[in-house]
Amino acid sequence: MSNQNPTIQGAVCPVPLAHKDKIVMGHGSGGKMTHDLIAQTFLPPLDNRILHAGDDAGVVAGSELAQNLSDSFRLAVSTDSHVVSPLFFPGGDIGRLAICGTVNDIAMMGAKPMYLTAGFILEEGLDLEILERIVASMKSSADEAGVKIIAGDTKVVQKGSADDIFINTSGIGVIFPGVNISGANAQPGDVVIISGYIGDHGIAVLEARGELGFTSNIMSDVAPLNHLVEALLHVAEHQVHVLRDPTRGGLGTTLNEIALQSQICIEIEDELLPIRPEVSAACEMLGFDPLYIANEGKLIAIVNQSVASDALEAMHNSPYGKNAVIIGKVKEAPPKRVLLKTRYGTRRVVEMLAGEMLPRIC
Repeated sequence: MSNQNPTIQGAVCPVPLAHKDKIVMGHGSGGKMTHDLIAQTFLPPLDNRILHAGDDAGVVAGSELAQNLSDSFRLAVSTDSHVVSPLFFPGGDIGRLAICGTVNDIAMMGAKPMYLTAGFILEEGLDLEILERIVASMKSSADEAGVKIIAGDTKVVQKGSADDIFINTSGIGVIFPGVNISGANAQPGDVVIISGYIGDHGIAVLEARGELGFTSNIMSDVAPLNHLVEALLHVAEHQVHVLRDPTRGGLGTTLNEIALQSQICIEIEDELLPIRPEVSAACEMLGFDPLYIANEGKLIAIVNQSVASDALEAMHNSPYGKNAVIIGKVKEAPPKRVLLKTRYGTRRVVEMLAGEMLPRIC
């Protein structure tokens, strides 16, 4: 896990005392200090047989995959970069975010996430204690999701060239035969389900920045959703048409993306939207619309109406879907539109988010 991923062998000499507590440019040299950083900081918490080989790429043997594959299978591959500020926020941190973000992108295709890679851009002067906390969080989140980090890379940039740490993660997962989930598959008559309260992540990060003007108990919802997806597919596999996680741009933007892909209309109801009072109050004070606030542990499921009850029950039995509710339905017209039915019985168009409401949110 390095510039050249040298095989880690033998005893590791300690980092010189002056370099023990912070990242310095030498950690990105590709030499002894890079080697020691990998061996001491990254490898112990993330270690597995594939990663430990120390080659330029993680090699997965057929025997490793056999129990998960049939004669006909497809792979889902995704990559994401994480630049959230601050690094730690109520309910999560950049490490957990990096793992969950990629796990969820894979899971939204109905795939079983299996392997991740992780790339780290470290700023000179970063405290090693902070890096160790982040790596430990990544390990914990990967264990929760049941995935392995099998390859990685580390680069160091001069102080002022980054913001402590940026992380890129890529993932690969297996799509089993018969699963056909896409943003283009929504059909008139389908129901729209959201797995829980919206807006928690964005507001939690704002509070961590000290930008709310008040304190609350709002926690980020960042979580791996692959087990929730497995439970949903178990009861309604062929009737689950769309899965999406409404991250940047929030629920409103994500629904618009689906409406465009499927060439249909999605109508949601204001009174059905699950929003915590604290999130609603923060949005009202700051002039934000909760429909556009980022989420990191929620999913949208668009399913055939015939399986809606079973889908909800399966989601309610999962820790990350216990507050799932139906929020709307899919209609034929007007195509490529998202409509919000207000509590007064009127309807308004929900557009895509224009610009960026909250920078550095994930």
